[in-house]
Amino acid sequence: MKTALEDITDTHDREHDTVQDSTRRRLPMRGIVVAIGVLLVAMLAVVGWQWNDARNERDALLSDAAARAEAEQVALDYALGAAEMDFRDLGAWRSRLTSGTTPELTDRLDKAATSMEQIIVPLQWTSIAEPITAKAVSGPDGTFTVDCFVSVRTTNAQAPEGIVSTATYRLGMDNRDGWTITEISGVGADALPDGPR
Repeated sequence: MKTALEDITDTHDREHDTVQDSTRRRLPMRGIVVAIGVLLVAMLAVVGWQWNDARNERDALLSDAAARAEAEQVALDYALGAAEMDFRDLGAWRSRLTSGTTPELTDRLDKAATSMEQIIVPLQWTSIAEPITAKAVSGPDGTFTVDCFVSVRTTNAQAPEGIVSTATYRLGMDNRDGWTITEISGVGADALPDGPR
């Protein structure tokens, strides 16, 4: 027969075992819940990073597209101004020709304009221009190269009925300096929209 002390000890041991079993069952469950929580936090962090990365990439693309559109508009405005001339008001044409250009380029254009005036005045040259298109390509550090195409109708003493041609310009531009034009050259005929003209 068990004594009262043995009964109490047995009861205590059974209760202790029950508590341990219950604790053992709760510990794995608690571990699973913690692991799931950590996994969810990690997944949210990855999704947040990807979303932020995609947003930054989208913003960069939109910014680049806006800058290219602005470069094209500035370049096309310049090309129109440079292509339009009237032998009776060469000062206005010269001003448009050098507007927005670097000091070095302004100097070169002034010299070229002086040479051209020797031909423009005797021929009584006038021309009006209409935009065709412009295409900008971004370069390093806020620079752009823009190909511009404008339709020019020219009249002069030798062709009073007028001649229509396409003037092409390749402009180097710097966005960091208020779209300053740094270089001007021609564009090959094969670059014209819809083939050579």
